[in-house]
Amino acid sequence: MVASTLAYRVRKLGRENIPESGGALLSVNYLSRIDPHILQRACPRPIRFVATESHLDWLPLRLAARWAKSIILPATQPIETAPQIFDALRKGELVCIFPEAAISRTGQLLPFKIRVDQIARTANVPVIPVAIDGMWGSIFSYSGNRYIFKSPRLMPLEVCVSFGRALSADQSEPIKLRSAMLGEGERAFRERPFLRRHLGREAVRELAKRPRRLAIVDRTAERREVSAGKLLAAAAALSRRIRANIPEPRVGIVLPPGAGGVIANLAVVCAGKIPVNLNFTAGRSSLETSLRVGEISTVISAAAMKEKLPGFPWPERTLDLKEELVRVGKKRILGWLVAIFILPNQWIPGMLGLPKHGDNEEAALLFTSGSSGEPKGVVYSHRNILANCSQISSTTVLPEAGHLLGCLPLFHSFGFTITIWYAIFRRLRLVTVPSPLDTKKIVDAVREEKATVIIGAPTFLRPILKRAEPGDLRSLELVVSGAEKLPPDLHEAFRERFQIGMMQGYGLTETSPVISVNQQNGLLREGEDVQLGNRLGSVGRMLPGMAARIVDPDTMEELPLSKTGILLIKGSNVFPGYLRDPEKTSGAFRDGWFITGDLARIDEDGFLFIEGRLTRFSKLGGEMVPHGTIEQVIAEKLGWDQTEGPALVVVGVPDPVKGEALVLIAARDVTPEQVRDAMSSAGLPNLWIPRLIHRVEKIPLLGSGKLDLKAARELGQEAATKKA
Repeated sequence: MVASTLAYRVRKLGRENIPESGGALLSVNYLSRIDPHILQRACPRPIRFVATESHLDWLPLRLAARWAKSIILPATQPIETAPQIFDALRKGELVCIFPEAAISRTGQLLPFKIRVDQIARTANVPVIPVAIDGMWGSIFSYSGNRYIFKSPRLMPLEVCVSFGRALSADQSEPIKLRSAMLGEGERAFRERPFLRRHLGREAVRELAKRPRRLAIVDRTAERREVSAGKLLAAAAALSRRIRANIPEPRVGIVLPPGAGGVIANLAVVCAGKIPVNLNFTAGRSSLETSLRVGEISTVISAAAMKEKLPGFPWPERTLDLKEELVRVGKKRILGWLVAIFILPNQWIPGMLGLPKHGDNEEAALLFTSGSSGEPKGVVYSHRNILANCSQISSTTVLPEAGHLLGCLPLFHSFGFTITIWYAIFRRLRLVTVPSPLDTKKIVDAVREEKATVIIGAPTFLRPILKRAEPGDLRSLELVVSGAEKLPPDLHEAFRERFQIGMMQGYGLTETSPVISVNQQNGLLREGEDVQLGNRLGSVGRMLPGMAARIVDPDTMEELPLSKTGILLIKGSNVFPGYLRDPEKTSGAFRDGWFITGDLARIDEDGFLFIEGRLTRFSKLGGEMVPHGTIEQVIAEKLGWDQTEGPALVVVGVPDPVKGEALVLIAARDVTPEQVRDAMSSAGLPNLWIPRLIHRVEKIPLLGSGKLDLKAARELGQEAATKKA
């Protein structure tokens, strides 16, 4: 283990939580074969590790286990009743148990197969939750579904071990122990040195490493290929012009996904400025608010966008990206391209004047979609974006060097983080189409560019069922759905028609954005149990480095994770606050935890279930009534096809008698009798039946594909007022 001592730099947190004497159980996550060695290096006391003979099939492991005086049990011996463990605890020794009973193949905390609380209760000893961070991705882990035979990372690797406060046996039940271990994982992840770096510097270095790599296939108008070197050269040259001519700290960007959008964002960051991708699908008043709050007086766009958006409140200083690149000149761009090819990649960020550290400084600004109110400026720090990219990289969802179809707009948090920064860091080939609503272009792009992954909201994905033939999507390996709940019928239809699995994820603009995602099951050796990476109906397990709490919606008192309540989140990807709005920022956090506003629960295996947005519930007669459930039942019972978009939405409006009343806004003709019969046949209570039905031509949507709840509520209020 001398080599590992030199290869890993171990940081220790919470060592004061290890008792100086007496027996105690250490409950630790399991990411690599040498985790026991890393843990012993971090712990001030000798540790007795528990292992079964079946897990010591590798000779070096067997030798190391015997040398460390590990407790080795037969494969048939239940660990909860092993007398050797109780003997060691009675002697006052530290005993380490990996409750997952297997090395993770997904990079996430697996279901617990060992009841640590039972051992603690019988032995009358405390349990210390422990998290090891930084081992996933090492050659001794199973990242990339490979062990040993993969390229080693740069050394020495930074690893952090966090020891939590001691728990009693009652506090160590599986769901409570999982919560404590996730909390220590968040604490350890926060210490990663990578998170202190500068977003632009890291992106520039990555592009400069492989300048010949095809980075973007832009299908906005005519198809064109852009290499990593050309992308960086154009952005570098443009950044000098931006730095010299734009004095303000923030620069607006109004461009579709594509090479132009990536170049503009990268150039603004390299110029030491803050990119603000503006939601050009929002109303004029929302855009004027965004420009005012962000103090934006310069916008980078394109002639085609100005022609397409005549109602946009264009500031006087609106720059055309193409014209700006022409003014920069081909010679300057070529000069940067030559430098990128011949100089070490570490030199290029220095030539651009990029600092080494960004950490908690503002790196970008996005505005919330305004689905339930006026847009708020969500500040992203360098740490936020780097953290979320690193967290997503720890999963198997978006493999390195895959072909990612990017159609989400850049003002969408997922479109911004994933299709720009994550694609650069993970060397994905980004295939772009200008709009998620152009289904034909999406299908053509998948077929012709052999895209392997597509990401979108159900609203954008559903039309593919009608427009695509199975052969069109032959190259697709995965479809990731987010932004709204994945309807079960859409999931089944994709599986049946295209034999493609849809993985539902979950995130918010304020979390940069991804919180959790389902992923492929872990690949195991023959004879081993399958490690589940996904569960139907859930949004997957939370990403590494995140912790969660569930609280009562009324009292805000903490509940067990398995109970439904408001989800609170903590992690390095959580934004620092809303721009120039301390009151809303204060209301978004509670004791350092971000209040998501979503009703959720987490099962004992760690899968997160989103039951609905708190704003999508009405309280009638003291009962919480879910709007989404009513919508789903009515659509199913009446056989409404929602392929081209949602056909109905339920909203709550003030009611002087019951506090709230339900209004059904429908884009199709329906009678109160049909609604009542549909809901009664599904067994829903009469209390849930909407009081009013309001017919509209189209259900209002935002540019992100989500329901425009603000506009829907206004329609509902209008209907209620007319009825009164």
